[in-house]
Amino acid sequence: VMYTKSQLRNEQGEVKQILTFGPVSILPAYQRKGYGKIMLEESFRRAAELGYEVIVIFGNPDNYVGRGFKSCKKYNVCVGDGVFPAAMLVKELKTGVLDGTRWYFEESEAYNVDAARAEEFDKQFAPRRRSSVPVRRSSTFTAIRSSGKLEK
Repeated sequence: VMYTKSQLRNEQGEVKQILTFGPVSILPAYQRKGYGKIMLEESFRRAAELGYEVIVIFGNPDNYVGRGFKSCKKYNVCVGDGVFPAAMLVKELKTGVLDGTRWYFEESEAYNVDAARAEEFDKQFAPRRRSSVPVRRSSTFTAIRSSGKLEK
């Protein structure tokens, strides 16, 4: 599991350093055998040992609720424009650290990839045949604005 540092900022300007990850990938031959659970649980233990109190991810809730993630709305964690994306999930590694205060998720700078530079970098490697794999789609992602209005 590869994490990156992100942060939460409240309306008073207080910043909380947090972690984010995604997606978790397991070779098909090893899926549904508990390896993902083992990797995640060990990574949570290590993150807590390093002093991190919160993990925020974007993913299918069906895949992460069983690992202790809950809706961002439950913890009052939103994105900058006050939206609570259904795919944004929060896990407290230290119970009660998110005390109901409104927190705004600020994504890591690591996600700001310059597409032109990435394409130039990729030219160093032999071309690959692109393919796609089926994706299980069991949930429709929606967002809940702070007004309570649902959006698709």
